[in-house]
Amino acid sequence: MKRLAVYCGSSMGTNPRFAETARALGLEMARRGIGLVYGGGRLGLMGVVADAVLEAGGEVYGVIPQALVDLEVAHTGCTELHLVANMHERKALMTELTDAFVAIPGGVGTFDELFEAWSWNALGYHAKPFAILNVDGFWDSMITFLDHVTVSGFMSPARRAQLLIADGIDDAIDQLGAAVGTTEAKMVW
Repeated sequence: MKRLAVYCGSSMGTNPRFAETARALGLEMARRGIGLVYGGGRLGLMGVVADAVLEAGGEVYGVIPQALVDLEVAHTGCTELHLVANMHERKALMTELTDAFVAIPGGVGTFDELFEAWSWNALGYHAKPFAILNVDGFWDSMITFLDHVTVSGFMSPARRAQLLIADGIDDAIDQLGAAVGTTEAKMVW
């Protein structure tokens, strides 16, 4: 795995562990020689993870819509900052630039990115693995809900099993690294 897309909040959240984890994730990615692909922002957890990668000498590939650049939220220190017209182009380019995806705590944008990566995999648009890093149980309720969706017959157990779940940074990176090139992109509902 050469590049990892990190989906996360543009705010810090209320738990200090969220920012600590974002920073530790960025440092570990740089230590392992894994470049960061992310939304190109300087605020919140997005800025924390990017700053950590850069601080440790790693590469950061930001992808940001022009409207957010106009609001002055772009991270100007990225190795490469790709300007796009809208969020659809942002997600498509991030998918192209990365080998895998991981979501740490975030809000609606993080959910959108994670579920779009998953649905694009389900539709056969890519075969890249995706995971959630369950910082202090942040994703527990969603995991329970996804299990409910599966039991209710709206998602196959095979599709549900595609979402890798990790409680620690090393576990997340290791699971994703092992899955790169092995995830199938096929329509299995």
